[in-house]
Amino acid sequence: MVSDRIGVIGSGNTARALAAYLSQQGHPVCVYTRHPEKLDTIRRRGRIEVTGLFEGSFPIEQVTNEPERLARQCGIVFVASVTTAYLDVAAALAPYLRDHHVLVLFSSKLCGSLEMTRALHGHGVHGVPIIETDALFACRAREDHGIWIAGLKGWTFLACPQRSETLCHGPLLRRFFPGLEDASNLVQRGLTDFGALAHALVSLINLGPIDRGERLRFYVDGMSERTIVLLERMEEEFHLVARAYGTRLLPMKELLNRYYGCETGSLLEAMRTVPGYRELYAPTSLEHRFLTEDIANSLVPLQGLARKAGVEVPMVDAVITLTSVLCGQDLSATGRTLDRLGWGGLSHEAIVRWMAQ
Repeated sequence: MVSDRIGVIGSGNTARALAAYLSQQGHPVCVYTRHPEKLDTIRRRGRIEVTGLFEGSFPIEQVTNEPERLARQCGIVFVASVTTAYLDVAAALAPYLRDHHVLVLFSSKLCGSLEMTRALHGHGVHGVPIIETDALFACRAREDHGIWIAGLKGWTFLACPQRSETLCHGPLLRRFFPGLEDASNLVQRGLTDFGALAHALVSLINLGPIDRGERLRFYVDGMSERTIVLLERMEEEFHLVARAYGTRLLPMKELLNRYYGCETGSLLEAMRTVPGYRELYAPTSLEHRFLTEDIANSLVPLQGLARKAGVEVPMVDAVITLTSVLCGQDLSATGRTLDRLGWGGLSHEAIVRWMAQ
């Protein structure tokens, strides 16, 4: 018999918000993390404390560091770890996955479900559906006991690696998040992501304050009337690549309005009027996922897809280059490359056809 328990993988902001939301909706929730000490109070109390969008104390059935226990008890598993951990997650889960399991990547960045599929294939696991969507919560962890949730996206896309899979499995994810819509393909899903556009670039614009550990409201104070032009130019590149792969994107100001509700006179106005963004602060160190994960797993595959289609993306190239220098590694080589996705040897036209199947 397939259990009605829902599994959540991770211990950070998104994993906590997701676990709390699912529990608040009445679902039994089990959490798997390699670092259970980060959730020690939640584990001991069997509850997570929530403030913000909704408030209260909600049950968490189990916190475990044993992937076999999670897989045995949960049929649907949300992977809410950082995307740079996907290969490790695949290796940990692979021995215990069976036909009844479904994995939901939350968030996957660009083409995450394809990367996870290929990783599982490498461990001999075939036929497990993998659905991807964005991280739907604006949130921040509270020590080892709780989460503050600033907002929940009212709409975005979901996708599987191929169109036929999306049509088949999309209804399952809408049981939990009714506002999700089927994407036309992985490129539309992965580029409908404001964080992919903004996280790294806004961080680079504010390198000095971030490196000094200053308190900076990331979206409200991080951009000005002059510097917003950089974000707008990079957004144009997102749209060019999307069109090259047979799909279209919403303007980012419209996307933010659909996410949370905001003014849409300009991108800067939209960023500054999203209610949940007013109290979201910038990283206080250059060692942060905004300057690693979002580049490695969103901008690097975007760069590869652009080159495959003959589309120039100088802003994306610049952000990757600058961050590679800061990190001391070539992110274009170590990130989610087309070779890792199995697309390195395919033509642009072949990739478009494959996604449409």
